[in-house]
Amino acid sequence: MEQHENEFDVIITDSSDPIGPAAALFEKPYYELMKKALKPDGLLCCQGESQWIHLPLIKTMVDFCHTLFPSVSYGYTTIPTYPSGQIGFMLCSKNKDTKFNDPVIKFTEDQVEKLDLKYYNADVHRAAFVLPQFAKKALQI
Repeated sequence: MEQHENEFDVIITDSSDPIGPAAALFEKPYYELMKKALKPDGLLCCQGESQWIHLPLIKTMVDFCHTLFPSVSYGYTTIPTYPSGQIGFMLCSKNKDTKFNDPVIKFTEDQVEKLDLKYYNADVHRAAFVLPQFAKKALQI
């Protein structure tokens, strides 16, 4: 990424768990690299671990992301085969007006049916950012 300054609209990191060498993908220097690689309105989405298991790590990530990006959010979804049945994602944008909890495209029920969406809809999107009280309090989001 060091060789790709201001080149990407979106960066998505679906990394390993933060163990061993992969731990660097959950630290501020990696997010600094991604920020430099993003275009002025760019955004990123990174694996954010489980609020049930890794809340201190998530808090650290949220805190350093706030020092780098004007718009930061943590969301989660259900993945039945993962430990705790959930996985989170860290979302950051260089655009202060980005509202991650607001779907960019709001499909009608007819569109959902036509696209044969099995899981996603606007309500599920918004719900991904509604945190349980313990996580909301800890992350101060």
